[in-house]
Amino acid sequence: MTALLQITDLTIDIDRDEGAARVVDGITLSVAQGESLGIVGESGCGKSLTMLSLVGLLPNRIRATSGAAVFAGRDLLQMSAKELRGVRGSEIGFIFQDPMTSLNPVMTIGDQIAEALIYQKGITKAAALARAEELLAMVGIPSPKERMTAHPHELSGGMRQRVMIAMGLAGGPKLLIADEPTTALDVTIQAQILDLVRELKSQSDMSVVWITHDLALIAGLADRIAVLYAGTVVEDAPVEAIFDRPTHPYTRGLLASLPTLSDQPMSRLASIGGTPPEPGRRPPGCPFAPRCGVAIDACVQSVPRLTAVQGSDPRHRVACFVTAGVVQ
Repeated sequence: MTALLQITDLTIDIDRDEGAARVVDGITLSVAQGESLGIVGESGCGKSLTMLSLVGLLPNRIRATSGAAVFAGRDLLQMSAKELRGVRGSEIGFIFQDPMTSLNPVMTIGDQIAEALIYQKGITKAAALARAEELLAMVGIPSPKERMTAHPHELSGGMRQRVMIAMGLAGGPKLLIADEPTTALDVTIQAQILDLVRELKSQSDMSVVWITHDLALIAGLADRIAVLYAGTVVEDAPVEAIFDRPTHPYTRGLLASLPTLSDQPMSRLASIGGTPPEPGRRPPGCPFAPRCGVAIDACVQSVPRLTAVQGSDPRHRVACFVTAGVVQ
């Protein structure tokens, strides 16, 4: 499949008084038209920063320093701020993880969605408000006409997240990035939100990137999963391969830590010892080596690159000297 988005060797640094610290180190990822990609990993591994860098939304003192991010034939990292404003919302939509900090507390829901439409589409306010009401209905908000005049604090957490989805879809994007879209929601509302995005994706054939730390959550949503650790991709494979034939020791550790339904007596969940390296303090070689139970000398001397896993799906790639040639 032709890639709608191709990220190649992306690096992102934090500018600090004592010098730059690398938080994303050579990430290479692709998303095909109509594909769902899950990006998983621990907090701080660079999931959100990678996606925010695409549309110029990185926080102060954090910047993309090298690499390319080609979207629909154009390198986003080479675009001007004005050009990126034309891409945000209209071609690449975002669903942020915390609607209470993303929505304007003093503007009504209708005005916030309409404002984005006026900017992105250049339509009149009346037309934008009418479209905003349609979007609220589309994402399953009851009595959308009445909700148009509500403020964010007057809505439940699930309804606020539906508003965020409506805003993310307002411009009719080719790519939707959902950053932890169900954080702090109860499991029933989580299921409703995920089903909604999945249904909307199937209707429009847009591509979706799901950012999460929850492998179990992403199992039924993604076509492919990229596992990140310490700012690098350590495994990239179709979702079935990740769950049936996990290859990188870190991926195996994540899956082993998930609870399972079983008639066997309960036992302690597995855990991964140690902690990820701090930005700017990555060890030489494989960043996971200090926590890895199968590391060899090569792991602490050289950085493994993504390599096709022997005997597996050709799209299954892993960055590991020990397990790249073995599927267990």
